[in-house]
Order: sequence, then C-alpha cells, then structure tokens
Amino acid sequence: MQFTSEQRLDDVVYEREFNLDEIPGILWTPASASPSAPVPLILLGHPPLGLRKTYPRLVARARQSAAEGFATATIELPGSGDRPRWPAAEQARADLRRAMEAGEPVSDEIVDALILPLVDKAVPEWQAALDVLLSLPEIGGPVGYSGGVISIGIRLAVVEPRIVAAGLFAGSFVPRAMFDEARQVTIPLHVLLQWDDEGNDRQAALDLFDAFSSKEKSLHANMGGHNGVPQFAGDAAAQFFTRHLK
Repeated sequence: MQFTSEQRLDDVVYEREFNLDEIPGILWTPASASPSAPVPLILLGHPPLGLRKTYPRLVARARQSAAEGFATATIELPGSGDRPRWPAAEQARADLRRAMEAGEPVSDEIVDALILPLVDKAVPEWQAALDVLLSLPEIGGPVGYSGGVISIGIRLAVVEPRIVAAGLFAGSFVPRAMFDEARQVTIPLHVLLQWDDEGNDRQAALDLFDAFSSKEKSLHANMGGHNGVPQFAGDAAAQFFTRHLK
C-alpha cells in the first residue's frame, strides 16, 4: 500500500488516500488512534458510482465513525471511478437502465450479469486491502462491514472470518444465487430497508433478510425512497457497531 495524500479534516479524523496494486482507496482514522491505542475498523461499502461521486456520503460516515472511535476505509470498485473501463459491466448497467426506463421487469439475466462478476472481482480486493489495513499499528480490529452493494457484503460475511458484524443496505438487485450464500451468513446483522425504494424489490429484500442464518439480525425499515434515509437510522447503525466491535 502506498499512501498518496494525507490531511487532517478536523480535530476528530485524519484522512489518507492510498493506492493498493492500482486500486485507489481512502483510510480515515480517529485523531486518537495510535500504536498504543489501536482502534477497530469498519469497511465502508458504496455503490459502483466512483469514489469521487460518493465521497461526500463516505466522509460523513467516516466522521461519525471516527467520533465513535472507529477507523474506516474504502476502495474503488472494479470498473468504477478512475479504474480501467469494464465493458461487460457497462453493458449490464445499460441493459438495466433500458429495462427500468421502459417500465419492464428487470430479468434475472440482467441482475446476474450486473452483480455476480462484480462480487467475484471486488471481494478478493477487499480482502487484500484488509490484509494491509490490519498490518497498520494504529488499527487493531475487530472488523465490520457497512453499506454498499449488499451482495458484496453477503459474500464477505461468508468468506472473511475477520469481519464479525455487518450493516447492510437492502437497496440493490440481488441474484438468486446470493440467497444460498445468505443462508451461510451467521454474524450479527443490521439491515436497513427503505420501504418506498423505487429501485428495490421490497418482497425480495424481506425474503433475503429471512434467508440469513444469523442468530442476531435486525431489520430497520423506514418510509421513503432510496435517498431518504433518516439521520436516526445512521445513529442506530453506529450503536450496532459499538456493541459488536468494542
């Protein structure tokens, strides 16, 4: 990992951009973090829109987490932002837009083409980033995963034993194959559902929640569309991670 820039945003959080094998990322740590006082880590998932576009929301989440005593980190997803173009992913996104603009059902074939290759590529990259992040003296674990493409969170919860709790956003298309993986998830889960999310199949989201095998799992549903998540929902997620990472 090579740090490419660093800045102190305020008295609470320290931001460093990094590059890991040509994958851009950002690490935020509380000002109090040090080798003598290492802090837990939360991986911040995000939609495949590019880090520059999602930065305002990511840094807001990072500030809140730093205030609670957590480091946070994120990496650019394959085919997004400044990473090389991924023609297959671009075609899948175009097919999705076409179906939605025409008011047609989004087929399983489109969802599979959009999500499954992304999960297969992104999850090993998250694990590689986690290897390096946990080697930093100011980060000591345990590790949580928060938000982003829910299928990436599901796969990480299944294959990555260092992640001990996850906060998931039920707002992205989920391939049917991911339901089988969901049944293997046993870590504590905090799942957020926007009840009127125009791009989400509510019943599928409820079915997915039911599929998780976690003994501790909670579903937090709020009225409103995809971008209408209330502030108190973020506060509840912060309390969830405080319970499980401290």
